Amino acid sequence: MVDKTNLGEAKKAKQDEFYTQWADIEREMNAYLEYDCGVFRNKTILLPCDDPEWSNFTKYFALHFMDLGLKKLISTSYAPESNYSGAFYEPTLFETESPIYEAEKSKVNGRLFTLTPEDITGDGLVNIDDLQWEYLEGDGDFRSDEVTALRDEADIVITNPPFSLFREFLAWLIAGKARYSIIGNVNSLTYREVFPSIRSNKLWTGPTITSGDREFRVHPSYPLEAAGTRVDDEGNRFIKVKGVRWFTNIEHGRRHEPLQLMTMEDNLKYNKKIADVGYPKYDNYDAIEVGWTDAIPSDYEGIMGVPITFLDKYNPDQFEILGITQSWDDVSGLKVKTYPQQTQISKNGTRSQVMKLNDGPAIKVEVAPESTYYEIEGEIFIKKYARLLIRQKK
Repeated sequence: MVDKTNLGEAKKAKQDEFYTQWADIEREMNAYLEYDCGVFRNKTILLPCDDPEWSNFTKYFALHFMDLGLKKLISTSYAPESNYSGAFYEPTLFETESPIYEAEKSKVNGRLFTLTPEDITGDGLVNIDDLQWEYLEGDGDFRSDEVTALRDEADIVITNPPFSLFREFLAWLIAGKARYSIIGNVNSLTYREVFPSIRSNKLWTGPTITSGDREFRVHPSYPLEAAGTRVDDEGNRFIKVKGVRWFTNIEHGRRHEPLQLMTMEDNLKYNKKIADVGYPKYDNYDAIEVGWTDAIPSDYEGIMGVPITFLDKYNPDQFEILGITQSWDDVSGLKVKTYPQQTQISKNGTRSQVMKLNDGPAIKVEVAPESTYYEIEGEIFIKKYARLLIRQKK
């Protein structure tokens, strides 16, 4: 399960403007280019949460504007007073030396940055020095009419949206026609606003982040007492975030690499992860529990419950995703039982009345474990984390 401590703190404080590192952007974009070298050619790219002063997205695409053959680059930023304390805001020389600078607008209006094939500086190149800017009418919120109009103009949208607004942002993207690549937490895969697009093969995870933590630069106002923060030698603040993934509908090569599997017999014999626990059947779903992606049996033709991180290896030519073990998913028809109220017994022995067993896959056991478990009329159950319900394609 992904630790969401630092994300929770960021959401609470509404300080979740995390700036993606250059290397993470470059690796992901290169993966798309390796699969299709013309993926960005003659395309309009929108970066809707990206001030060039902070955003490596804008810097990356401005630097590679000519190499990628872009038609147009559009970047927008939030007004300073809309996403962090105005007390920490100071306009840059880039802004104050511009003839269109207005002190009040600088605080409350978002900014629009555009780059086209026009070589404005006359140096024979088109790069960030040719970037033009103006104030937006509003504060730069992606839900505004003016930023939505930019979404509708774009061919591809790429950004790291505020984590607290991820559901709304993805819904906003899906309502448009553009392809996209955005960063979010892996647990977002279980949201009712996200999973249907995964099941219908309209959304998948990107190829370059499949495990581990990622560091993001944060604004100087970000509290240092927040979990996972650090300051480098130059005074820049960073926060380490667990369970990060790219979410995209842009094709890449890893999505079509077959997952190499062993038979059920060989897994039980040689795979130490599965040897002791086996493949128990859920009590409330018509599926077996497969707790690790590398323990999926190659010869099992039935339905399996696998961790959500299976999507890091998911090949739609090899598997089909049927559902998810969440109470709101009533489409798959794979749930065979709904439980009455249960008694939850926590690790320290605390007992409480809950309905949690209906929001996940349940396994009936004979002996109560040392971890949290549930009782219903003398029967003992354990609950697993959310599982994707999959089946191998014949």
